[in-house]
Amino acid sequence: MDQVTQSLIKLLNVELLHRGPQTYLYRGQCEDLGFKNLFGGQILGQSLNAVMQAAPEGFLPHSMHAYFLLPGKSSGHVDYKVEILRQGRSFASLRVDAIQEGKIILTQNTSLQKPENGLEHQAPMPDAKGPDGLMSQLEITRKFKDMIPEGIRDKFTEDKPLETRPVDPINIFQPDKRSPEKDVWFKSVGDWTDQSVALQYALLAYSSDFHLLATALNPHGLSFASKGMQMASLDHAIWFHHKPRLDDWMLYSMHSPASSGGRGLNIGHIYHHDGQLMMSVAQEGLIRVRPEVKS
Repeated sequence: MDQVTQSLIKLLNVELLHRGPQTYLYRGQCEDLGFKNLFGGQILGQSLNAVMQAAPEGFLPHSMHAYFLLPGKSSGHVDYKVEILRQGRSFASLRVDAIQEGKIILTQNTSLQKPENGLEHQAPMPDAKGPDGLMSQLEITRKFKDMIPEGIRDKFTEDKPLETRPVDPINIFQPDKRSPEKDVWFKSVGDWTDQSVALQYALLAYSSDFHLLATALNPHGLSFASKGMQMASLDHAIWFHHKPRLDDWMLYSMHSPASSGGRGLNIGHIYHHDGQLMMSVAQEGLIRVRPEVKS
C-alpha cells in the first residue's frame, strides 16, 4: 500500500482511551494540510469512526449532523467523547464532542440503523463528463505552484491520498463568475475495500468536506484564494443512503441554492460511478468578504 494511503488510514483511525457503560473516549492525531486551521473533514471522519466503534453491534449510520464551534489546531491531537443516547430495536442515537486543549471544537449527533429493506428511489446522476481525460486537481495545482505562497506551497503540491478531477475547474487566482454548481470526480489512490466498514464511512465523511463550501463563491467570481476572503465551515450534515463503495470513481455533484448574511449554503450528492446515489450532504459556511474587495 502506498505511503499517502497509509497516512490517511492512520489519520482517520482513533485510539480508545476509556470505555464506560454509556460513554467512550477516543483520541485522533492531527494533520496539517496547509490551511490556516485544522481541516474540518478530518474531524468529521474521526468523529464518525469513533461513533461507529462505540455503536451497538449491527448498527450503521444513516445520518450525522455536526456543528463546528471553534477552529481546530492542525498540531497535536483531538479527543472524542462519545455518548450513547438511545438504543432501540431498529435505531440508535449517539453524540460525540470533539475536544482539543480542553475546548469543544465540534459537536455531532449520529443516528444509526440496523440495515433493512424498504422502498427505494433516487435522483439520477447528473450527465457530467466522465473522469477520463480530465486533469486532476493536483496537476492543476502544480501547474500554478509559483502563484502559491512559499510557506504552504509544499503542502498544496505534495502527493494526495485522494485523486480529484473537477469537470470544469476554475483558476482560483483569477476566478470567473459562473453558476453556483460544481461536479468533481474523486477516488482513493489506494485500495480501501479491505479496510473496516467504519474506516470506509470515515473516508467518505472526510472527502465530503473538500470543494463543497467554495461552490457558494462561483456566482461572485471569488475563490478561497481571493484577497480578503474568510471561509469556515459552520455545520455539516450527511445522509447515507447506501454503504460506501470505494472500488471506482465517485461523482460529487454540488450546488449552492443561496448565500446571505456572510454565509453560503451548499448541497452535495455523491454517486458511485455506476449511478447509485450513496450519500447526500448539506453544509453552511462562513463566506465573509472585507468591504473593500466585495464585488
